[in-house]
Amino acid sequence: MRAEHASYACGAALGFLGDLAMGDPRRGHPVAAFGRAALAVERLLWRDHRGSGALYTALCAGGAAAGAVLSVRAVRALGRPASGGSALGSAVLKPAGRPVLGHPVLGRPVLGHPVLGHPVLGHPAAGTFALGRPSPAAQTMLTAAATWAVLGGTTLGREARAIGGALTAGDLDAARRRLPHLCGRDPQALDESQIARAVVESVAENTSDAVVGALVWGAVGGVPGLVGFRAVNTLDAMVGHKSPRYRRFGWASARLDDVAGWPGARLTAALAALAGPDPRAAWRAWRRDGHRHPSPNAGPVEAAFAGALGVRLGGTLAYGGRVEHRPVLNPGGRPVEAADIERAVRLSRRVGALALGVSVAARLTVGARLTAGARLTAGARLAAGVAPRPARTAARPGAAPVPAARAPHGALARWARSMRTPASGAGRSGGPATVRPTAAGRDEG
Repeated sequence: MRAEHASYACGAALGFLGDLAMGDPRRGHPVAAFGRAALAVERLLWRDHRGSGALYTALCAGGAAAGAVLSVRAVRALGRPASGGSALGSAVLKPAGRPVLGHPVLGRPVLGHPVLGHPVLGHPAAGTFALGRPSPAAQTMLTAAATWAVLGGTTLGREARAIGGALTAGDLDAARRRLPHLCGRDPQALDESQIARAVVESVAENTSDAVVGALVWGAVGGVPGLVGFRAVNTLDAMVGHKSPRYRRFGWASARLDDVAGWPGARLTAALAALAGPDPRAAWRAWRRDGHRHPSPNAGPVEAAFAGALGVRLGGTLAYGGRVEHRPVLNPGGRPVEAADIERAVRLSRRVGALALGVSVAARLTVGARLTAGARLTAGARLAAGVAPRPARTAARPGAAPVPAARAPHGALARWARSMRTPASGAGRSGGPATVRPTAAGRDEG
């Protein structure tokens, strides 16, 4: 268990570094492929009804998470063999004189070794193979690939800096052309300060959506958590609008994104206050203005960024031909300038790095505690004289699966010997010793 958590930690760090080094590819990105598939499903299921939208969300988000679960299981199935042999499985061979406990049909241990002429349950001839242990390297690479695919911090900063550079050069038309790459606002009616404000707000919100939230759910659910969160967030970006077409159909995606984004948004706001140039102002703006935003997740993040940078966010904005008048966040701050875009990007980078550290540390800490708890439980079972649970096995086609467990030692071995009754003509050099199963399945002398 500890190895799995360590593999996730290494994979998440590698994926984060991969995003820093490469960003998102212009073609063939997995998230873009998911978006195309979701668009095809939307064409089939669209109805101006919440039920249709809920079905659409369940199919798309659930399908992405299920695919991630299958990928994890495939990597585990191709892991290291449990006791030698091929990568797909290995024969369960036990030393002479050690019982293979818990046959599902006979309910009795079997002694012996193939060399001595006594059959051993789980020998290749019986068609039973032990499942391979997960390969740490394979798990690490799968986590790294998933982390790189779902993170978007580098591309976010790249687009923001491109707009900031156009504003600094005085090319307002170029800035307006690039703004739709970052957010859905109508750029034609925006002046330089309003474009800069839109960029800073988008950087703040997407730091939570494209970086921190994914890392939080990755720490909770591993690769399925990473993929599932990114799928939900993508669906919200596609259909979670209040336009006439999506007001009802996109309701489920928007509400699910609100729930999934809640922990990441609070962590983003806290880290922005911690890593920003003015922590006190960030905390004050978050507490005072975060709840005033119409979005339960964007509000705390944008308010914390506004306080940390000393700027004023919110106010009037235009989306797709409709005008919204939002509350002002950090009203005591100054108007946003083009130079504040670079400051926001740097703050976003620091927040992302801190989020990686927090999520990895949390995953390792929980993994260590679970491992310690499992060891204490195993020790208590041994002290109570309870046989350990048999290991999982995978059978060849047509063969019944037979679980196998390593023989107990010490007090448990003495207990097992005391429970065995030799059959007629059986002994250490004869046939296998047997015990009679009771109705409850416990061995009885």
